[in-house]
Amino acid sequence: MRSVFHRLAALLALSVAAVLAPGVSHAATGSYERGPAPTLSGIRAALGPFSFSTVTVTAAQAGGAFGGGTIYYPDDTSQGTFGGVAAVPGYQSAEKAVAWLGPRLASQGFVVITIATNNLTDQPTARGKQLLAALDYLTGQSPAAVRQRLDPNRLAVTGHSMGGGGTLYAAWTRPSLKAAIPLAPWHTIKNWSGISVPTLVQGGTQDTTAPVGTYAQPIYQSLTGARERAYAEIADAAHGTFVRENPLIGELEVAWLKRFVDDDTRYEQFLCPAPTDPELTEYRDSCPSS
Repeated sequence: MRSVFHRLAALLALSVAAVLAPGVSHAATGSYERGPAPTLSGIRAALGPFSFSTVTVTAAQAGGAFGGGTIYYPDDTSQGTFGGVAAVPGYQSAEKAVAWLGPRLASQGFVVITIATNNLTDQPTARGKQLLAALDYLTGQSPAAVRQRLDPNRLAVTGHSMGGGGTLYAAWTRPSLKAAIPLAPWHTIKNWSGISVPTLVQGGTQDTTAPVGTYAQPIYQSLTGARERAYAEIADAAHGTFVRENPLIGELEVAWLKRFVDDDTRYEQFLCPAPTDPELTEYRDSCPSS
C-alpha cells in the first residue's frame, strides 16, 4: 500500500509541475512560441501584439564598432526571452532606412537593433562586420532591461542594398546565426554557397539599382549550402520600396524570423506551400522546412 501511495504522490507532483511550468513543452521541442496563434492579417500589420520600449545607442557607446543605433525590445517578461535581430541600411543611407523594421519586429516578439554605419559609404563587408558588432553589443553591453529579455543564442541579421550584401557576409562569417534576410541585396560577390544559415532573399521587379537578374536571383541560386532558403520577388517594387513599411515585405520578414529564430512551426503556413500573394511575381523555396 505504501508503494502505491508513493507512486500516486509522484504522479501528482509531476502534474502540478507541468501546470506550474507551461513553457517546458516548448523547451523540450526546441520551439520558442511567443505571442498568440498567428494570422495572415496579424503578420501583415505594421504592429504586432507586443508593446515595446526603445533605447538609443550613441556612436560613442558603440565604440567605433558601428555608428550607433536604436534598440527596440518587447515589454513582456512573462513568456521567456526573445530572439535578437540586427538591421543595417545600404550605401549612402542613414539608420532611418531600416527604422521601420524596429517597431514591426519588436511588436512581433524580437529584440531589434537598427544601426547607423560608421560611414555612409561603407562597403558590404564593412556593413556585415558592423551587423555582427551590433549583435555583440546587444548580448554583452546593452542595458540590463534589454539583456533580460534577449536570448543570446537566437540571433539573426537583415539589411537593405549594400546592407543586404552585409547580411550575406555576416551569415557566411557566423554560421551560428539562426536566420538572414537580405533585402534588395547588392554585392560584387554572387556565390554564397558557403552560407549554412536559413536565408530569405527579397528583390523587386522594378529595382534598377540592384536588378534581381544580376543580384537577388543569382545570390539565391548560389545558396546551395543553406539549411533553408527562399527567394521572394515583389511586383513593382523599386530599390527604395524596401526602406519603408510594406505589408508583404514585412510579412515575409516576420514569418521567416519566427520560423527559424523561434523555430515556431506555426509560421510554416506562410512560407510553405509557397505564398500566392498577387504582389509576388515569383517565390522559390526549399519547402518543406526541416
